[in-house]
Amino acid sequence: MNDPQASLSWQDNDTVHTARWRSESGWPAPRRVVIADDTTPADTAYRLACEGTALLWHGDFQNARQLLQALMRRVDRKPAKPSKQRKPASLTEAFHLHRQAQAQRARTLAMLLIPLDADYGISLRRAPDLREACREAYGEPHAQASVASLRELLGLVGAHEWRKKGVEIPALDARIHPHYGVFSPVRGEYVDLVAQAPLPAKTLAFDIGTGTGVLAALLAKRGVQRVIGTDQDARALACARDNIQRLGLSRQVEILEADLFPAGRAPLIVCNPPWLPGKPSSALEHAVYDPDSRMLRGFLAGLAEHLAPGGEGWLILSDFAEHLGLRSRESLLGWIADAGLAVRDRLDIRPRHGKARDADDPLHAARSAEVTSLWRLVAKD
Repeated sequence: MNDPQASLSWQDNDTVHTARWRSESGWPAPRRVVIADDTTPADTAYRLACEGTALLWHGDFQNARQLLQALMRRVDRKPAKPSKQRKPASLTEAFHLHRQAQAQRARTLAMLLIPLDADYGISLRRAPDLREACREAYGEPHAQASVASLRELLGLVGAHEWRKKGVEIPALDARIHPHYGVFSPVRGEYVDLVAQAPLPAKTLAFDIGTGTGVLAALLAKRGVQRVIGTDQDARALACARDNIQRLGLSRQVEILEADLFPAGRAPLIVCNPPWLPGKPSSALEHAVYDPDSRMLRGFLAGLAEHLAPGGEGWLILSDFAEHLGLRSRESLLGWIADAGLAVRDRLDIRPRHGKARDADDPLHAARSAEVTSLWRLVAKD
């Protein structure tokens, strides 16, 4: 989501400096920038960040990390007195307020900036070498200095470590290595559904929106002779190909760039689209939010014409959006019927993640009721 033309300008000792602006969240470059260092008080930094003034760090790198932690404590500090604001009238309103608060929190914490050399090196005291993590996320460096938020850079480091370590997938008996910007398969419910559902055939399967390639790999492990995984995101395509190669499945699984379906028909077509209708605000959120349910509706609308006779389409979808009032079950069933499809069966599973049991989560009522389903869809006769 970086704009290669975006730049950030600031003044230091009467000299105007300019560098490339980097933001994976797609935020515009801050208009106001001040120099901050080890002498900058946390309260001052917090006030400036809340006002939309960015702090370009010229001090010790580890002190910048401590300042970021201090900003986080201030952002997350609960008021001394209970808030008199009215409670949300519905889960839908609670969801939108939650997203708004999370966006404001992220924007405030993103105001602490770190300068990067042209090769992604950081010329600050006690700065770690983040060049490999930056190359994985940003691509090969160009002959231009840049600036990014410390919070984003720390996210790059976390993604780099996840990529090296990988995520254990019990159904695969192997690890999947997510790349930066590609949603990690940390929620195993949908993987378990695909591992358990009865296969209609083992000759060919399409995995639409393959992401890390985890479902394509799982289908191949289950004995499907040929699997074609599609995606249109460059990071996802590179990630899926890497994982398929690591798993030794390159002869069975082919990864293609495509908007939804590849050419031809298959007896099994699998899709795990983003579960929530809405606008993503970062690269990772593209795996969570589907504007106007574009991918979901596109998959359903094109499924019948890509299914081989007697074939099945597996739609893996959580009903979290239904509990939030963002999409109704009637709408989903209507889209299925309008696409000339019928429901052969549905497999359900409850979430196992911690938030489903966290009563303090503002969306707990929806999370605790959530069910993830694998809809076995067939073309109507």
